[in-house]
Amino acid sequence: MPGPGGSGPVGAPDGNDSPHPVTGLDDVVHQRVRLGILTIAHEARRVEFGFLRTQLALTAGNLSQHVAVLETAGLVEVEKGYAGKRGRTWITLTEAGQTALAAEVARLKQLIARIETPDGGAGNALPRTPEETP
Repeated sequence: MPGPGGSGPVGAPDGNDSPHPVTGLDDVVHQRVRLGILTIAHEARRVEFGFLRTQLALTAGNLSQHVAVLETAGLVEVEKGYAGKRGRTWITLTEAGQTALAAEVARLKQLIARIETPDGGAGNALPRTPEETP
């Protein structure tokens, strides 16, 4: 089933009514920066804003916008506090964030499997044109 930003099911051209794996990608999670935030937060359990900014090569404003989208979706929690005299912001993955990240990774694995099958995923893809045939 598609996530909040996904589209509805689409039948495969081979008559299989199963939706293509790409239809289950969640637009909130799948965006490159947000996927990076979720992945790093998963690895670290609790990650400092400055570390994310450095790792993802973003401006503070850009990162703030992406974190806000994830927070609004309930995928991360944001905690503000101090480390010594300096203000800090920490991001933690929520249970919903863990679930969304796992679903996204599973869907990406399905896509990769379709590409890496010995027949090139021919049973699940559109027929090739003569120009595309090896």
